[in-house]
Amino acid sequence: MSSTTDTRASLRWRVSCSSLGLVVGLLLTACHNETSEPEQIDPSGVYTLVMVDRQEVPTQVMHGEMSVEVRSGVFTIYADGTCRSQSVFVPPGRDAMTREVSATYTKDGAFLTMQWEGAGITTGTVNEETFTMDNEGMLFVYRK
Repeated sequence: MSSTTDTRASLRWRVSCSSLGLVVGLLLTACHNETSEPEQIDPSGVYTLVMVDRQEVPTQVMHGEMSVEVRSGVFTIYADGTCRSQSVFVPPGRDAMTREVSATYTKDGAFLTMQWEGAGITTGTVNEETFTMDNEGMLFVYRK
């Protein structure tokens, strides 16, 4: 093989590698731009409680040192930045109780941060037809 042929082969190899690097760089940049924009999700709707801490409702869960039966729940997210949670539970030795609480929320893409009236803050995510909320380490899963 002559040195001219070697030089041409080397040049073609460098051009191919450069082109490949450019294409990979453009693809990575395009992918990065797509994922950097927050997803525009409308979380509003009525969601029904289906699981608490990976257990199907109705279920027994530990709340502090007490076992509580969670029978049902509904979580309503309104488009005006408010939400409401209603749950039916049975404390030990008592009849079923219904608890309803309200909050305001802020949204960042699929993430919601809820400030509860007279209480603390919880976070949640909306993914298609599912709303998941972390309440002091207890995971609540709701479906539309």
